[in-house]
Amino acid sequence: MDQTACNGKLKLELKQKDPIRVAPEEETEKGHYLLCNLDQNIAVIMRTIYLYKSQQKGNEDAVKVVKESLAKVLVPFYPLAGRLTISPEGKLIVDCTGEGPLFVEAENNCSLLQILGLASADPMVLKNLVYDFPGAKNIIETPLFTVQVTKFSCGAFAVGIAMNHCMADGLSAVEFMNSWGETARGLPLSIPPYIDRTLLKARDPPIIEFPHNEFLDIPDISNTHELYEEEEMVYRSFYFNTEKLGRLKNTSLVDGGLTKCTTFESLTALVWRSRCKALRMHPDQQTKLLFAVDGRSRFDPNLPKGFFGNGIVLTNALSTAGELLENPLSYAVELVQGAIKLVTDSYMRSAIDYFEVTRARPSLNGTLLVTAWSRLPFHSPDFGWGETIYTGPVGLPEKEVALFLPGGDDRKGINVHLGMPVSAMKIFEEEIEQI
Repeated sequence: MDQTACNGKLKLELKQKDPIRVAPEEETEKGHYLLCNLDQNIAVIMRTIYLYKSQQKGNEDAVKVVKESLAKVLVPFYPLAGRLTISPEGKLIVDCTGEGPLFVEAENNCSLLQILGLASADPMVLKNLVYDFPGAKNIIETPLFTVQVTKFSCGAFAVGIAMNHCMADGLSAVEFMNSWGETARGLPLSIPPYIDRTLLKARDPPIIEFPHNEFLDIPDISNTHELYEEEEMVYRSFYFNTEKLGRLKNTSLVDGGLTKCTTFESLTALVWRSRCKALRMHPDQQTKLLFAVDGRSRFDPNLPKGFFGNGIVLTNALSTAGELLENPLSYAVELVQGAIKLVTDSYMRSAIDYFEVTRARPSLNGTLLVTAWSRLPFHSPDFGWGETIYTGPVGLPEKEVALFLPGGDDRKGINVHLGMPVSAMKIFEEEIEQI
């Protein structure tokens, strides 16, 4: 299959071979594999690319190395070789068929620098580096996992991954990719996967001990839905270097209400507050903040090292837009801190049981959902060509989502990606530039 993308001068010509299945190298366990309640609400496809320079080593063997090591690493990570289905209880589970993920070999006419140039003008160009299974009508028909290896004219190559989020959170995905790289280099796994998710089963009977406002459906009294419908959506990225992040933390502490805060807390508070102002929310408009907290060290006992799955729990903060904007930034920071403190073993068990009883889905009305890749312990997967020159998600965030990515050559800065109606983005930019 051929695909093209163009920026007016350079035309990307991508040639894909037909997809094949890469099964585990050895016989693996068959049958049904439990997905716990923390997995159920996030059955969406995560698309990620890993770009590698050629250096002295060309890309001639890239496809062979990546494919053969995939077959090996799928033995310990065997659920990724199955397919998604529905249990008799109406929940998502994995049918461990051992058929393996779809694997696509591709090549294009661009150099790595050229495609990065195209992507700077249109980030959606990078979607060409990830194989999207055509014709799926729903998430059950969509493969759990696909891989595309794309060779560039300069000798560089890309590994593009599409994985269902119900299989892994960010940390588990990072550990899987690192294990894959270790396998390609003939090394033992530094963190073998722990794949038993029965640790996170609901209690019998379920015990709901907390309000779970992450599921709260907020009335839109500010008519923000109309704003989204009437105006063009624009997407922007805002870079915060370490100096600007330091100023932001100082601003959060300057009124004396707080003695300390983290970069994540202060940046999340700023984006939440500024977005409410940009969307011209009514002062009485209730607004919700959602973000994931890693529960691995918060469960009692802690989840085992190498736990493969979703060890994250969505936490939340609520405020009216008026309270956010009338108070200093420290007010919003305290709300973020309170949301983090909320996440205890009891709270997470309650959230698991809440889903067991209600089968609820988080509502995103009046909501900002922050997804922070900047907090992941990224060590680029090395297939034998060294570390990546770029790792990141593919595609644009949903209108309720702000995506935090590592930024700068040292990866110590943060890029904030989000989309808003064009008039709102202008106000948001003015707010951000005041820091």
